[in-house]
Amino acid sequence: GEGVGAALLKPLRSALADNDNVQAVIRGTAVNHGGKAASLTAPNSDAQSALLISAYTEAEITPDTVTYLELHGTGTELGDPVEVEGIKMAFHEMAKKQNRAICHHYCGLGSVKTNIGHLEPAAGIAGLMKVILAMQHQKLPGTLHLQTLNPYIEITDTPFYVVEKTQAWERLQDKDG
Repeated sequence: GEGVGAALLKPLRSALADNDNVQAVIRGTAVNHGGKAASLTAPNSDAQSALLISAYTEAEITPDTVTYLELHGTGTELGDPVEVEGIKMAFHEMAKKQNRAICHHYCGLGSVKTNIGHLEPAAGIAGLMKVILAMQHQKLPGTLHLQTLNPYIEITDTPFYVVEKTQAWERLQDKDG
């Protein structure tokens, strides 16, 4: 697909001083690439895990407070299981380090690509916009066109479940509200 999107990013202090309508706050970011892969676009679960741990550490987020993840989710037989495996590794490692218990099936997984396809360079901004809209409406959109979960994705005894139908988003409050 083709697409374009834009978001104005500015420091929260500046946005509040300017009386801007703040839609969301980005508390932490991280960038990486696995480096050792068959191609530039081939996924790497270790790199995915390291990326999440880095971003969550910077944002001071614990895995037991994350109730939804917007995945890259290209729908490929290889890519999606590798992405989910990296997420599982990150949550496990963070919970262990922070001495926190992880419950089963409290964190929804979804991808805007089931709604609009893969928009190449606009895929990331589309996912960001989906999450902001979900926060505003307090609803997690269902995953369209999912009939059978990829057999290589194993989420049975994990914090994760696929958001199959639109549902209320039960968000947890952290120490900052």
